[in-house]
Amino acid sequence: MKTTIKDTLRSLFCLGTIFPFTCTAATTLTIESWRSDDRAIWQQQIIPAFEKKHPNIKLKFSPTSPAEYNAALNARLESDTAGDLITCRPFDTSLRLYQKGKLVKLDDVSTLTNFSTIAKLAWQTDDGKDTFCIPIASVIHGFIYNKQVFNELKLQEPTTEAEFLATLEKIKAQGDYIPLAMGTADQWEAATMGLQNIGPNYWLGEAGRNALINGTQKFSDAPYVNALTALSKWQPYLAKGYQAQTYSDSQTQFSLGRAAIYPAGSWEIGFFSKEVDFELGAFKPPVQSKGDVCYISDHTDIGIGINSKSKHIKTAKVFINWLGSKEFAELYSNALPGFFSLSNHQILLNNPLAKTFIGWRNKCRSTIRNSYQILSRGTPNLETQLWSVSANILNKTEQPREAAKKLQKGLDNWYKPKLAKAEEKMQ
Repeated sequence: MKTTIKDTLRSLFCLGTIFPFTCTAATTLTIESWRSDDRAIWQQQIIPAFEKKHPNIKLKFSPTSPAEYNAALNARLESDTAGDLITCRPFDTSLRLYQKGKLVKLDDVSTLTNFSTIAKLAWQTDDGKDTFCIPIASVIHGFIYNKQVFNELKLQEPTTEAEFLATLEKIKAQGDYIPLAMGTADQWEAATMGLQNIGPNYWLGEAGRNALINGTQKFSDAPYVNALTALSKWQPYLAKGYQAQTYSDSQTQFSLGRAAIYPAGSWEIGFFSKEVDFELGAFKPPVQSKGDVCYISDHTDIGIGINSKSKHIKTAKVFINWLGSKEFAELYSNALPGFFSLSNHQILLNNPLAKTFIGWRNKCRSTIRNSYQILSRGTPNLETQLWSVSANILNKTEQPREAAKKLQKGLDNWYKPKLAKAEEKMQ
């Protein structure tokens, strides 16, 4: 970062060059992160905002590429060369670090009270007693659509499953546009932007997710079969050759105006806002019937914790506490449209599409992906199974009921649903 006149004068004063003042040298904190694409945002917006209020604390953003982050971070933590602040992935990856004593317990951070139980869940022990990373942002699922196409075909935003399917049918019948931009080649799309997008309206969000953990419901029960059945109904509205269509193919298909609707995570907002030359709209996941309570996947994505071997833990907590402030919430959510602060502050967003997505929090109940807490710790891994099952359902190589039984059988192979299991060490 550039040295300012103010910094130069402070250095001269402290060195006694101008007057013999005694000064405390600024403490530098290094931030580990996998978000290498965010470097400019941190350096140009977030860090200057913090340092303006805390001139004796300097921040250095030091990212590693996403694919290499976990291994590289673990190596640096083991060799005591990691940064002071650790950007935390949700759930088990960070929980393991805490269990190994690599992250500091943060329960004395006052701004943690600005976060709901669901917001903190991804960075707590299973029993909820210890919090080891402060929540930063979530991503919300829904559908992004081409407003030009909707206007041309005189379509309205669908609110129910029946209206959604009717909308897809009209687009297909008109013939100029692919109704849904999604493929199954990469598998994860089918589960993440497909099943986990619409599913909460069938298994009733947190109630259903916790019921799987507690064993009071199974994947073979009606809510999950119905969700998989709803996903299977998308198949006629995908592009020809969708089985070979990758994630980037789907992005290109939509951004070029060839497809009308994109099943989305809000992380796409920044990308599409720059790439498309048409107006974008968004609608939330359709409910089963009019009048139903709506649920959205408001999935915990990023947190930040403190390296237990840092020499500046007290100073690092000053920064962590600021991350729970309204100032940071608004700054971060505007700098990265589609990554929404998890705090309960009322914030003002500039991006119209981001405003739409975050507005669903006031209308619907939030939940997280049902495979992320506890249920993907064994073999077979539930998250990986959901990828293949969701893709197979869209490929018509598996039927919803049989797929649901397969998912439950996979869990039964290793998971014994006991509340007491929350106290056990992860496999």
